[in-house]
Amino acid sequence: MENKNWMKLEFPSESVNVLFARTAVAVFASQLEITLEELEDIKVAVSEAVSNSVIHGYRDSHGTILLSAEISDNAFVVTVEDYGCGIPDIEQAKETGYTTIPQERMGLGLIFIYELMDKVSITSEVNQGTKVVMTKEFVLQAT
Repeated sequence: MENKNWMKLEFPSESVNVLFARTAVAVFASQLEITLEELEDIKVAVSEAVSNSVIHGYRDSHGTILLSAEISDNAFVVTVEDYGCGIPDIEQAKETGYTTIPQERMGLGLIFIYELMDKVSITSEVNQGTKVVMTKEFVLQAT
């Protein structure tokens, strides 16, 4: 898998930055010859991952979110990483309806990410943070 292009951003865990992250990744991904539906899938997945970092990762505190994206010959890979509270049980977190804030959230963020992206990898350590790697596969058109 040859790396064709990449970008990295770092920003505070503020809810206003969810839209920023979504837009930045969409602009970067727009250089690909993908459908609008694929682009929308990427945007929603990024929104969900960054929202999870802001809302669940840092809860009532603040921290830094790292966002990166790379384009290779056959994939668009987006990584969202935080240094927040971490996920104690990733398998439980992936269950439909699971949330750490049941009075406010529906617990569908990870479900959407897994549905919209072709591959998803989540690593997390309690009190160390979480890293979500999301991949959308495609075939580059010859130019």
